[in-house]
Amino acid sequence: MDLPIELRSLIEEKLENNNIKDLQKNAEGISFKYREKSGKGNRLVTENIEALAYAAVRMPATYGAIMTALQNTLEIYNPQIHSILDVGAGTGAGTWAISNIIDFEDSICLEREDEMMNLGKSLMQESGIQQLENVQWEKFDLVSSEIEHKADLVICSYVLNELSETDRKQALEKLWKATNKILLIIEPGTPVGFSEIKEIRKSLMETGGKVIAPCPIIEKCPIAEDDWCHATCRVSRTKIHKLLKSGDVPYEDEKFSYIAVSKEMFEKSDLARVLRHPKIESGKITLQICSKNGISEKVITKKDKELFKLAKKASCGDRIITN
Repeated sequence: MDLPIELRSLIEEKLENNNIKDLQKNAEGISFKYREKSGKGNRLVTENIEALAYAAVRMPATYGAIMTALQNTLEIYNPQIHSILDVGAGTGAGTWAISNIIDFEDSICLEREDEMMNLGKSLMQESGIQQLENVQWEKFDLVSSEIEHKADLVICSYVLNELSETDRKQALEKLWKATNKILLIIEPGTPVGFSEIKEIRKSLMETGGKVIAPCPIIEKCPIAEDDWCHATCRVSRTKIHKLLKSGDVPYEDEKFSYIAVSKEMFEKSDLARVLRHPKIESGKITLQICSKNGISEKVITKKDKELFKLAKKASCGDRIITN
């Protein structure tokens, strides 16, 4: 998956006047901060060069994760979406992703960090895309402030994991209150990230939320306490991306956990999700899947020609028909 050409070009243009070593140092610093200081209420990006480094190394993966999660959601339930609220928008990757799928009328990005907000706003206003040029940006702290807006689709990506448990619960209440139709929350595809998503899932279901994706028709999550569920998306790396991350591979695989919940009733057909990378052997493929019957293994042979082709290409989190 690639960033839109307009966005990629704008980021590269803004990086031109900065020293590569300085950008690389800040990219490494951001990775350290998110790894070691998240969940403690720390401010993680406070300078312009940090925001630029973040946009270069994290926007592609964030964009890809949100795009994948949203596509998975809308293939199950696709109501009319007129308004968007991107909470903790960062440099705007979520709204860029949404704009490629939904022709929304109104969109608001809420962000705490000034430098992230300034860069995100600049990227949209210089995009030449009217839908993005009209997006409103507001400085906002999810912990200390109430959300004064409501929207059909509310998205919050890679934000709640940065909060303490108490703040996370209060933030979730605010997000749900601001939602008219769909709330989409995305977190890192790690055991910790998934445990937070699992708790969010339980909490929203208790308040009447209807889970759209990724879960099949099932009330209690069947994933064991010492296990986790995640989806993946493959993201292309540009030359500058590879330089800043000191990598030679032309892509990276972003693992993420997510939950999409509706406030409206909808008809949900039977489905199964791939939980692990397919085990491919001579003449057969073994999938670990989650369905309405819980977790099971499905062996697919070459006799099932079409299904075999699909299974061979399947990734974690993909929807698959196994009947």
